[in-house]
Amino acid sequence: MKAPTFLETGEVAEYTRRIDADDIAAFARISGDDDPVHTDPDFAARTAFGRCIAHGAHVMGLLSTTASMMSRRSVARGATGTPVSAGYDRIRFTRPVFAGDTLTARYVIEEVDDGRARTRARLEVVNQDGDVCLAGTHILAWVAAA
Repeated sequence: MKAPTFLETGEVAEYTRRIDADDIAAFARISGDDDPVHTDPDFAARTAFGRCIAHGAHVMGLLSTTASMMSRRSVARGATGTPVSAGYDRIRFTRPVFAGDTLTARYVIEEVDDGRARTRARLEVVNQDGDVCLAGTHILAWVAAA
């Protein structure tokens, strides 16, 4: 039998961060994604967005923080396996993120399967106005030591 996750349905982790132009530029440098919709204000001004937008992967990266918060919570409660991401699913970018937006990443455990040592969580990232910018699901798995 696999080790229990020590998490419960309904548990929530949240992380809030303001995204600024320097963050967007840094992500472009780190990722190598220098698409002008992210990096060129003159180009972006002529798009449907009217200005530069944050990368979807940048926004999604905030959810890694919330998954790590759940992992640490599980280990602190006695989980013996190593929590790892088993994958993200049904990710949807529903609204652009602009420099100056304050985002809150929310991770809500929807299913706990201690028999398989996994959890499934509902994900969302909302901006300062409460608008959902990203939605999806995540599987967290606990891997037994070798």
